[in-house]
Amino acid sequence: MSRRLRLLVATIGFAAVVWLLLAALDRALALAQRFMGLPEGLRWVVGGLLVVLAVLGAGLAAWWLRPRKPRAPVLAPDRASLETRIARLRDTAADVEELRSELDELDRRRESAHVYVAVFGEISTGKSTLIAALIPGASPSSDVLGGTTREIAHYEGDTPAGERWTIADVPGSAEADGESRERLARHEALRAHAVVYVCAGDLTRTQADELRWLGDFGKPLLLAVNKADQWVPAERERILARVREQAAGIPDAVVAISAGGEERFTRRLSDGGTEDVTRRRAADVQPLLDALRRLLAPGAAALEALRENAVLAGLHERTAEQEAAHRAVESERIVHRYARRAIVGAMAAVAPGSDLVIQGILATGMVRALADLHGVRVTDVEIDNLLRQVRMTLRTGTSVVLAVAGNAMKAFPGLGTLGGGVLHAFAYALIFDSFGRALAATLAERRTLDQADASERMRELLADAGTSRLRRLAELTGEVLRDR
Repeated sequence: MSRRLRLLVATIGFAAVVWLLLAALDRALALAQRFMGLPEGLRWVVGGLLVVLAVLGAGLAAWWLRPRKPRAPVLAPDRASLETRIARLRDTAADVEELRSELDELDRRRESAHVYVAVFGEISTGKSTLIAALIPGASPSSDVLGGTTREIAHYEGDTPAGERWTIADVPGSAEADGESRERLARHEALRAHAVVYVCAGDLTRTQADELRWLGDFGKPLLLAVNKADQWVPAERERILARVREQAAGIPDAVVAISAGGEERFTRRLSDGGTEDVTRRRAADVQPLLDALRRLLAPGAAALEALRENAVLAGLHERTAEQEAAHRAVESERIVHRYARRAIVGAMAAVAPGSDLVIQGILATGMVRALADLHGVRVTDVEIDNLLRQVRMTLRTGTSVVLAVAGNAMKAFPGLGTLGGGVLHAFAYALIFDSFGRALAATLAERRTLDQADASERMRELLADAGTSRLRRLAELTGEVLRDR
């Protein structure tokens, strides 16, 4: 754009702003004149409303612009409680060796007195090349295509302050089908005293989420914007400003670096031909080294508490996943066991109404077994109220239950020809299976005996005519009949 054209655009813009200001002033004067023309009593009412709106607006603006408190670090449970939970899992025959080895690694790193730094980020951002620049002699694998780091690799060297440090090269995130490697990378990031998060420009939503996750542990965190040598100074400052805004104060520092490495390009020759050329790019990681020097100055011992908290927090999450998996398997067994007992009870009941007594006792036992498994304390009153709610659900959905059971039995002629007793038994199997699964899901998610939620889930399961579940229940009914 020429200088004369820029001057013309600026003049037009200035004139437009002046015109808008004059129009707003004219409108304000007109409103003030109309306000003064109102009766005195009405003027007080309108004036009071305007004052209230002004105060509310000012309060809202002050709340919106208030300084945000820093996010509190994730707090982990104490080590003793984690060891107790892991031992309890071992008693259930669960594989807890990975959890135990995490605690052993925690102790080993503490005793080594090394500073551990993890280089974390998405694939193709230059993490491995950065490590080669930070530790002379290290030769991590790298490639322009990205995704070359498949396992965790450690490289030892000296910190900027002269102490020994170990830098971890971890697999990159956001790789297709790379969930297991990303999980490894996250675990290693938690084991480190400090984390360097590497990006190559503006943060994506995924990168911002990863940065927030790392920041939640409160450990020293640096954001390194790589490949800065590819931008002119003005562009580099704009990108850094945007990245700092996107990072929202989570990292301790945001620095621009160039990890160097190799670059490949095709060069056209004077005779019209071409050749592929590979050349080294100079590294410039001094801003990152300066920032690391400041953050790591307290030493490994001073940074150990934050590192241990992060490791135990991650271990708590992994232990909880195994506990949830164990509870899911045990819930399945409990529901299957009581569904079988319900079939037996329905076939064994001879006196009118005796099946209701039997099924009530079984339902109470199943509720207690599932509640004990999920660590939820329940009282007799709560169980009675839940069973009353279940009976109401069954009264309103009896036709649905029988229709689903009848249609399922038609698919198994050998069972269907045995008459109404089998249909009755199958219906009870369907009821107990639905009730048990609904209650297990409620206990797992709500950690309390939520009657309304369990009843709603049960209603949905009773109306679900899924072939695989009905086939399994029909096979269970036939198995019970054969055993009798």
